[in-house]
Amino acid sequence: MTPETNKLLNFVTMRRLLTRVINRVLVSSPFTPAMGIEAEIHTHGRRKLVVGLGNPGMEGTRHSIGMAVLGALAARLGVADRWRGDKHVSGEVIVSEVQHTHVVLLRPRLLMNINGVSVAKAAGKYGIKPEDILLVHDELDKPLGKIAIKHGGSARGHNGVRSCVDCLQTDVMPRLRVGIGRPAGKTSVERHVLGRFSSEEQKVLDSVLVQSVDVLLSQLSQQDPQQDPQSPSSPAEGRRAAQKREERERSASPAEDAAAAQS
Repeated sequence: MTPETNKLLNFVTMRRLLTRVINRVLVSSPFTPAMGIEAEIHTHGRRKLVVGLGNPGMEGTRHSIGMAVLGALAARLGVADRWRGDKHVSGEVIVSEVQHTHVVLLRPRLLMNINGVSVAKAAGKYGIKPEDILLVHDELDKPLGKIAIKHGGSARGHNGVRSCVDCLQTDVMPRLRVGIGRPAGKTSVERHVLGRFSSEEQKVLDSVLVQSVDVLLSQLSQQDPQQDPQSPSSPAEGRRAAQKREERERSASPAEDAAAAQS
């Protein structure tokens, strides 16, 4: 291993450690408990949190496609005009309901690398367990047009998910991974993820948003994890469950779906 490679590895390691420290420090600051109508979700029915990971002010970029999906979900639920800033969770929230399940939608207003601070604070404020938090984020290793549900496990290199794991101190959170594809040619990964979708990609994106919302609504309508003995409740159980379960993939291509059904 060359000295240059060693320096790069040390830099990456130190940056991750520094980010982890920042996550822990920020998430340890006090928050104000939910009051009024928001407090009702503490005492009535099931509670779930759906988070669109991304960078504030960069909602139209590939890296913030999670926010676009969350916006589409809010529109489908008829609550798109109810976003409001909440300084206690460092984000924007909507409190809604899906089939007798109280649902909190969250758009963090922190940088992707510390999105977990906002998620952990929201989970604390609304009394939501990690296994009931659904993260929506971009996925480099899937092409645009592909989405997949992942049941817990490692962050797979995604800084926003890593921040959530650090702040919640568990990896059991399910995720909706929305493909954005790898960059073409000599374009760097950073430039690719922070760039906006091309006009051709926008045509595919519209159908991806529709399908992503369908998957989210299906997840939100499922049985309460507390009543499911198979539901992971610790980091170790989350890892074991992730290893046992295969990722359920859904393609935006009807032809591929039909082929899969026949196989």
